[in-house]
Amino acid sequence: MDALDQAHNQAPVRALALGAGGPVGAAWTAGLACGLRRAGVDLGEADLIVGTSTGAIVGAVLATGQDPSRLATPVRPDGSPGTPPQVDRRRLGEVFAVLRDAASDPAEAWRRAGRIALLAETGPEQAHLDRMRALAGTDRWPDRRLLIPTTDAGTGEQRVFDRASGAPLTAAVAAGTAFPGIYPPITIDGRRYLDGSLRSATNARLAADARLLVVIDPQAHLFPRELLDRELAEAAARTVVTIEPDAASILAFGPDPSDRRAWQPAYRAGLDQAAATAPRLRPAWTSAATTA
Repeated sequence: MDALDQAHNQAPVRALALGAGGPVGAAWTAGLACGLRRAGVDLGEADLIVGTSTGAIVGAVLATGQDPSRLATPVRPDGSPGTPPQVDRRRLGEVFAVLRDAASDPAEAWRRAGRIALLAETGPEQAHLDRMRALAGTDRWPDRRLLIPTTDAGTGEQRVFDRASGAPLTAAVAAGTAFPGIYPPITIDGRRYLDGSLRSATNARLAADARLLVVIDPQAHLFPRELLDRELAEAAARTVVTIEPDAASILAFGPDPSDRRAWQPAYRAGLDQAAATAPRLRPAWTSAATTA
């Protein structure tokens, strides 16, 4: 085991969990990260980054040392403004219905969502891979520890991709963002994988035992707080800071988290919210690093 792998096996000092939120949530998270960076809090310095769903896009950008301002505007592979995916609204509605009733048997709900995803008409895998390559900006995993949770479309089980998984970074990001009915399941090692948010909006428990855990949850206002609290209890971090959209950001989001027309307003809202967030986060962020 080399020194880098050994470091990856240690409990993180500063961990960052970036939650799901659709394209709008990704834009807001990127704006927030950019604003915090300008205010002296560089989230890309985290020892561990967990990127769930569209949080995987921002996570890949931060972990690979890129400036999050590159996500101020969604792009296609040719650099022009992004276009929406091919959405199968009937199948998407079926998935939401299954997830609403998931409490009694979550494992079966995840398997059913996988079966629906395999039937959905959402275009070719390559189109989604190209889209995620343009947004993530690189195909290579960083040395910094990055975890991208996904859901196996066949079994409903979780698989977490990292640099040791053997999959290209773009494939992991594409799989981690492949929400059923919106994007096609992505094939890796002969299996099909879906969005990691089917099981958890933040997957904060993957950042176990961190000295500081920062959770950015773009959809916190849409779900009961106890869902996140359970994740945080499992993570058992020494210090936790949670960041969720403020009233102005929620207004900028609009009613549809998949509405790419709200990308730039959401990004600007994240930038603005960072000014109020930085003074609250900076002491914990600095303290965790200096007492390591």
